Amino acid sequence: MNVSGLSLRDLEYAVAVAELGSFVKAAERCHVAQPSLSVQVSKLEARLKTVIFERTTRRLIVTAEGQQLVDQMRKILLETRGLLDLASRSGEPFGGTLRLSAIATLGPYYFPHVLHDLRARYPALSLVLGEGRTDDLIAALIRGDLDAVIMSAPVIEPGLSEAPLFREPFVMACPRGHSATSARGMGWVGLEANERLLLEDGHCLREQAIEACSEIDASNRHATSLETLKYMVAAGEGCTLMPALAVTEINGIEYVPLPLAGYSRTIELVWRRSDPRADDFANLAAHLQNFRHPGIEHCDSASLTGSDRSKKAL
Repeated sequence: MNVSGLSLRDLEYAVAVAELGSFVKAAERCHVAQPSLSVQVSKLEARLKTVIFERTTRRLIVTAEGQQLVDQMRKILLETRGLLDLASRSGEPFGGTLRLSAIATLGPYYFPHVLHDLRARYPALSLVLGEGRTDDLIAALIRGDLDAVIMSAPVIEPGLSEAPLFREPFVMACPRGHSATSARGMGWVGLEANERLLLEDGHCLREQAIEACSEIDASNRHATSLETLKYMVAAGEGCTLMPALAVTEINGIEYVPLPLAGYSRTIELVWRRSDPRADDFANLAAHLQNFRHPGIEHCDSASLTGSDRSKKAL
């Protein structure tokens, strides 16, 4: 087949449209005018002699044949980025640039502890940091927009490699004087369902908090961040689970220790298995495993068995 009429840029356009379900949003992501993107996608459909997108007045649908093509396009783009990464590699780790993000319930509290050492370990590295929700970060990693993600186990997406960094305990944040802070308190499971405050949907910590108890009130108020949860607790709205690194002294809050076995999460460094910089990621993980903080349990590459990694750490 003659591929001279195919453009990698056109493949990027089509993949963006499929992922975002909108020509307008795809154009914004690709930094191109929407009419130009639409024209190029139409030309691509003509070149491949396949209708990729079913266009209606209300929504855009990827056709069955189109989905197969989009999946292949995504693989081509990923391999192309790998080719460029390999070609541009110098004597510097990661080819000189590392796009690293962490889940939102970890990044703001973890990065300040390790940035100084990372700068010392990789003085010439251009480090691009970010944060977000687990699903968004994994999607960005798979499509090649990120190089690595620091997140909570387990990693269930095929095609990704992982290395455990540390196990982080949870504590329970309660309003000062709350009955749960007494010696006779029953912990997270002993709270009334309507007293448990959670993050909103999309945060893995929300699911972990739900798994750690038997009941959540459907009417519970939710927060967009850990910092908002803290102030809700301080205002007497209820109690919540708080990762150890996020604990800060706030007037009106008392923190109650919880059993590590039942209330903790394993933090891992995750990257694409197909990335040619696997040795660099392994070395980075080994460096990050040196992180020490009160209450944090150290991990090394052999710390977790396969069965451990398949279970969701609470």
